[in-house]
Amino acid sequence: AIMGPNGSGKSTLSYVLAGREGYEVTKGAVEFEGEDLLDLEAEERALQGVFLAFQYPVEIPGVSNKVFLKHAVNNLRKHRGQAELDAVGFLKLFKSKLKLINMDPKLAGREVNHGFSGGEKKRNEILQMAMLDPKLAILDETDSGLDIDALKAVSDGVNALRDESRSMLVITHYQRLLNHIVPEFVHVLLDGRIV
Repeated sequence: AIMGPNGSGKSTLSYVLAGREGYEVTKGAVEFEGEDLLDLEAEERALQGVFLAFQYPVEIPGVSNKVFLKHAVNNLRKHRGQAELDAVGFLKLFKSKLKLINMDPKLAGREVNHGFSGGEKKRNEILQMAMLDPKLAILDETDSGLDIDALKAVSDGVNALRDESRSMLVITHYQRLLNHIVPEFVHVLLDGRIV
């Protein structure tokens, strides 16, 4: 986990790791799976298994979660040399992931984050993470704006996805999230540096 006050560089770190445009790394490297992530475009990083759950998830009106996720999952499968999932195969996977993270299927059938509450948006990010099965999941202030019930629901979803094949970087400035998602290590970021 990375903790630190507002403005310490936590979100900047997550954006740099995921490859968001507008940031220049002037020194160093980010080695992941034997490659320097800094040499890869954002889409290439995603295809290599890097996932970023945004602090403020965007809405995509007119695009259903199912269509969005089917396209994303099949794009990943194609990159990995796997056959694309047909409608039946996708729905089977989709339902299994909904069950795993205990998410209401009605929420999952709506447009991507359109009209969602803050907690619903965060749960939808966890559904995306479950479907895409990343090797590195970066959760940027997943607890931001959540009441205690939504925090527990999101934390339970994240914990259901923890396993040895996946690394998670949980970014927060509140200890309360780390009471629900217990990290192996906690690093403190202050003024852009680990202290």
